[in-house]
Amino acid sequence: MQYYSTRDTKKLKSTSLRDAVLQGLAPDGGLYLPERIEPLPQGFFEAIESLTFDEINTTVVKQLVGDDLVAAQRDSLVVEALNFALPIVHLHDDLYVQELFHGPTMAFKDVGARFMARLMAKFAEGSGKELNVIVATSGDTGSAVAAGFFNVPGIRVYILYPKGKVSPLQEKQLTTWGGNITAIEVDGTFDDCQRMAKQALSDTTLQEQRTFTSANSINIARLIPQSLYYFHAYRMLKHTGKPLAVSIPSGNFGNLTGGLIAQRLGLPISHFVAATNANDIVPEYLATAHFNPRPSVATISNAMDVGNPSNFERLLNFFENDHNLMSKAIKGYAFSDSETKTAMREVFDRTGYTLDPHGAVGYLGLREELKTGKFTGVLLETAHPVKFIEVVEETLTTKIEIPEKMQVFARKEKMAISCENAYEKLRELLF
Repeated sequence: MQYYSTRDTKKLKSTSLRDAVLQGLAPDGGLYLPERIEPLPQGFFEAIESLTFDEINTTVVKQLVGDDLVAAQRDSLVVEALNFALPIVHLHDDLYVQELFHGPTMAFKDVGARFMARLMAKFAEGSGKELNVIVATSGDTGSAVAAGFFNVPGIRVYILYPKGKVSPLQEKQLTTWGGNITAIEVDGTFDDCQRMAKQALSDTTLQEQRTFTSANSINIARLIPQSLYYFHAYRMLKHTGKPLAVSIPSGNFGNLTGGLIAQRLGLPISHFVAATNANDIVPEYLATAHFNPRPSVATISNAMDVGNPSNFERLLNFFENDHNLMSKAIKGYAFSDSETKTAMREVFDRTGYTLDPHGAVGYLGLREELKTGKFTGVLLETAHPVKFIEVVEETLTTKIEIPEKMQVFARKEKMAISCENAYEKLRELLF
């Protein structure tokens, strides 16, 4: 399977999966996508209810990576990485939740990070050079990457996170690893962290000295496994007989890109809902055809506090820069913190189910979209509510039990390096 850069619109150059994963960012600054996405056979979807969790995962990944790995290696890697459930919960009426937080760090990022860590380790084997992974995080990405790469031989990880803009428990998950994991606390926003990470990847002098790649959703290795949960949602909701609409709490839009990959593989998703907080850059584009990136603002759904989403470039590529095509396939909604808290209370009072702030934004978007037609709607619940325990307990006026695997982090000491909001300062730390 070959991959091309989003900035190479005529697909004049392509590269292997190995190079795409280890480079992270294409040399021209673009993001990698599969050169072609061949739909799965219709029989796969007709029989999907009878397939096991592992059978679905290995079939889909094979379709996207081809023979870049020996079949046995590829399948065992997928099974090992996705060793936790992605269950569906019925909330009410035609509205369902898919829980993506049953991995080791209790966020959907575990799906992509565990796969990516194993894939990178396989590709880096025998190179004789240390691979340096740099990742910007607004909360959950960093902890999932840290867990996935911790003590992997030959790989060192640098996690950039915005000072004071992640929850206390999220920060502990980022900063308590040690070993081959270095946490860097940047005096800025997530957008600043993301910008600095991209600068490091594009820094030819730095790359000549040390090999760097990305673990953000700009890396195609994150998006391949993030297409999988849509197949499981369809499998579990196919019996409803209604078109499937999926609502995605959206920040950097990697999750939505994974959904579009699934759709191009033939998965019958009617359309997507891009639900955001006050950082409404993409919903604004869908409504006006104007893309206006700007500094992010802080919200209670902090993992979505992104003012210039990287994967928007992939969205444009998928829809050939055609606003009309994109706006038909994706419906955009944005909600305030006040609306988010109201939704959390309403769902809890009506059903007893606890949404985290990001899931509540997804719920609001899906609820609005269900008013427009007869769909089966599923929202992606991207993180366990405990990761935002302060907001959730205050909003619902109830106590949340902290799972033991989260308590372990709470008891550890923070280890982080402070960094000014300037690439030159980060560069000094990386050298």
